[in-house]
Amino acid sequence: MKFLKEFKEFAVKGNMMDMAVGIIIGASFNKVIDVLVKKIFMPPLSLMTDGLNYQDKRYVLREAITNKNGEVTTQEVAIYYGELFEAFLDFLIVGLTVFLVVKAMNRLRAKSHDTKDKTVTTPKDIELLSKLSDLMEEQNKLLKSKADISSK
Repeated sequence: MKFLKEFKEFAVKGNMMDMAVGIIIGASFNKVIDVLVKKIFMPPLSLMTDGLNYQDKRYVLREAITNKNGEVTTQEVAIYYGELFEAFLDFLIVGLTVFLVVKAMNRLRAKSHDTKDKTVTTPKDIELLSKLSDLMEEQNKLLKSKADISSK
């Protein structure tokens, strides 16, 4: 029963839903990047390299063996480094995009945590902590000035 209770708390608090939304968006984002690389970036790159198709680039370790009828008896063994190049390009684009999104989010978060900046709504917890900090500083000043007066 304790396990079910813990799972219910986990699901209700939103952690599971946040993860599900992130996974779904990530999968869709992966499809977008795949099309971007294969259909947008690779054709001009192929054109610049005289029609070279990177996806077909490979290093053959063993040629395919055929019999007298032309049927393949042993498959070709090859290292497809062109696909690795495309996957690496995918990775770079995803990495750059995630970096830019995180950078923008951090900038917005820093702006929202600045209680003096009124262009962005400050979260209530940050606003309350800021007010509490200001009150504590004011109280410390009052206590210090009372201590200075009583020591004279």
